[in-house]
Formats: sequence, structure tokens, C-alpha cells
Amino acid sequence: MEQKKELKKNLGVFSAIAVVVGCVIGAGVFFKPYAIYSATGGAPGIGMLVWIIGGLASLLGALTFAEVAVMIPKTGGMVSYLTEAYNDKIGFLSGWMQIIIFFPAYIAGYGTRVGEELASLFGIPQGYVFPIAMALIIGLVILNSLGNKAGGGFQIVSTVCKLIPLIVLMIFGFALGSGDNPIFTPMVNEGNGVTAGSALGSGLIAVLFAFEGWTNVGAIAGEMKRPGRDLPIAIVGGVSIIMAVYFIINMAYLWVIPAEELATLSSPAAAVAKALFGEVGGTIIQVGIIISVIGAANGFLMSGSRVAFFLADTKTIPGSNTIAKVNKFAVPQNALILVATISGVYAFLGQFNIFEGAAWFDVMTDLGTFGCWIFYTLTFMCVMTLRKKMPNAERKYKVPLYPVVPVLAIVGGLYVIVSQLFLTGTNATIMSVFSVVVTLLGLPVYLLSKKYYSKKQG
Repeated sequence: MEQKKELKKNLGVFSAIAVVVGCVIGAGVFFKPYAIYSATGGAPGIGMLVWIIGGLASLLGALTFAEVAVMIPKTGGMVSYLTEAYNDKIGFLSGWMQIIIFFPAYIAGYGTRVGEELASLFGIPQGYVFPIAMALIIGLVILNSLGNKAGGGFQIVSTVCKLIPLIVLMIFGFALGSGDNPIFTPMVNEGNGVTAGSALGSGLIAVLFAFEGWTNVGAIAGEMKRPGRDLPIAIVGGVSIIMAVYFIINMAYLWVIPAEELATLSSPAAAVAKALFGEVGGTIIQVGIIISVIGAANGFLMSGSRVAFFLADTKTIPGSNTIAKVNKFAVPQNALILVATISGVYAFLGQFNIFEGAAWFDVMTDLGTFGCWIFYTLTFMCVMTLRKKMPNAERKYKVPLYPVVPVLAIVGGLYVIVSQLFLTGTNATIMSVFSVVVTLLGLPVYLLSKKYYSKKQG
């Protein structure tokens, strides 16, 4: 008889911390200071504060999310968790939101950002930003269609490229910067629509994008030697390290360039690098950042295609039979094309300056962040639901300080949702309503798909 293969439980706490850190640190720390300091009116105070608040919100969320992820270690991630705790429809809507909004919006934002960076670097007209973004998306589809080794190998290279600029900017920012700029005051420069409330809401959504990736914490539990003890240590340790890195590098930015100037720079990390090392040194750092962003887009395309494949495999989306096919390299190529196509549509819309004065990278990443936090909050609620529904189920990991931590995570999630809908500004409200409407449109898609495929099987 064929023996059941199981993952080896050989992951210690330090390895687990490294996984958490590697999953989270991405493009946000290089580009989001622009959005944050724009929201504060060029004041540094709330800008620095939101990096701490966002880190704490992510920490509480990760500690809570992990209990559900460890208890329900099924393919599909959040789709499976919400299906188990609530019902098939809510579970499906989380997957629908991910393949229609979350992953494509992030990929489109990354592609646009790469186009803008390359246009700046080589003096290319802005009209070429969209073609560059599309070339990147198509190139990543081709790369990932060649097998997991190709996509995974590039992911390793891009991870190294994102760590080098971070380390260099932190060290030399303090060593070579003047240190004359204010870092913690004033909290906000009110006026022109800027208030403390709007600055906090906009800044927080920007920071939460930079912390995106902590939802992967549950995936490592099956390979940990002592998940009940080590998983919370890995989460707290990993997120704490990320909070420290983000806080320190933003201090380093301000050590070199004041907040009011960072608010005008769409690529603040590259500007800091050029101020420190001149054009040549700054360009080298900028290239490293570009490769890091391409790597982030690659990771989201890989992950998004797997969610699309899972939904297709369960016959819940149109064209399921086609999308669920894999190519000769055992890769869901059609699912890759689906996610990439939606990403391309979002990138195309960026040409029309729909929200005047707002960078499309920020619009897209804010859209994706809002959409996912609706379902993150529902997942936090799963902890209480499942404890009542399945009180005797084995729980290798339990969220500490229950129910305080889950309640705080839920409150934090609700604040993100409410602030984006009502408190942050007209653009945020429009995109948030768009996210809700598109997500709810998944219900008729689900019902019609289930009906169609049940008839076909019958």
C-alpha cells in the first residue's frame, strides 16, 4: 500500500520567524511613505505613528488568524476557513474577492509602479507605463507557466534584492543624513481637506498594505516541531522585527529628506538613495527596488492563480473546466492567464487618471487592502464561532489571551472597513463601495455556476 506522505516537522522557532519576515516585507516600505505623508499634509507625526498601529493590528490579526489556519489546514486557505465556520457562499465570496479584486489590484499596482520607475530611470515618456506594466504581467505568466521552479527561483532572487536596499538605506541614512528634520512632530498639518482622522485612516490603509503577507503564518504550522508553543513566538517575533525595520527605515528616510518633501515624491526610497549616494549609487538601489517589486508581483500572481484554480476545481466559477486544467509542467496556466487578464484591465484603467492627483499604485493597493480586510475580520470572528461550534476539536495552537486578542483584532478590522467607507475621503469611499459591489456580484455567479455544473454532472 502507498504510505501517506506527511510534511516533516523540522521547523524551529527561528526558521519560522524568518518565514514570517520573508513573506511580509515587500514593496510597501519603499513607496508608501509618499501616500502616508501626503495624507498628513507633510507632517511626520501620524506618519510614524501609523507604522506602529499597523504593526500592532497585523500582530493581533496574525495571532487570531493562526488558530483558524492551524485548525483547518485545508487547500484554499480563507475560502476553506469561512466555509467551515459559516457556509459555502461566504467562503466562495472570499475567494471571488481575491481573484477579482485583491490579487489583480495588487499585481496591476505593482506593474504600474515598475512602469513608472523604469520611465523615470531611462527617461521614457509616461505613455509607455501601461505597455511596460502589461509586458511585465505577460512575462510573469510565461515564467510561471514553465513550472514552480522557474517562478520560485525568481522569487528567491527578488527577495535578496529587496533586503539589500533596506539594509543599505537604514545604515547609510543615519550615517550620512543630516538628522535636522523633525521626525515625530507635528502630528498633522490640517487644511486642504487634511484632518487627523482622515490622515490616520489613509495612513493606516497604506501601512496595512506594507504588512500584507502575515496571513501565510498558518501555512507553516504543519512543519513546526512545537506549533502550540513556537507559532505565537514566531508571529510575535516576526511581526515585531518587521515593525522595527519599518519604523527604523522611515526614521532614516526622515533623517535625509523632510516629510513635506517626501509627500511630493512618488518614489521616496529612490530619492533618499540618490540624496545619499548620488545618481549612480541611487540608480543601483533603485534597480534593486524595481526587482523587488517585480518579485512581489510574481508572488501575488502565483498565489492568485492557485485561488482561481481552487474555485475552478470546486466548479463554482464560469469556465471551471478550462481554468482547472494544468499544463505539462503541472502549473494551472489558464488560472494564471485569468488573474493576469483582470490585472491588465486594472492597469489599463490607470491611464485615465480616474482619481485626479492619486497615484494608481496607491489606488490599486488601497482597493486590494480594503477588500481583503473585510474577510480577514470575518476570519477573526471564526475563532469564536468555531470554539462554540466545535468545542472538542483538537487545537494545536490557541490564540493567547482569548477572547481579548480576537476582540481587539475584530475591532481593528472594523475600524479599517469603516474608516475607508466613511472617514478617509471621497476616493476611498468610491473604491470601497466598488469593492463591496463587485464582491457581492459573486453571489449570482456562484449560484449560476453551481446550477450549471450540477445539471451537467446530472
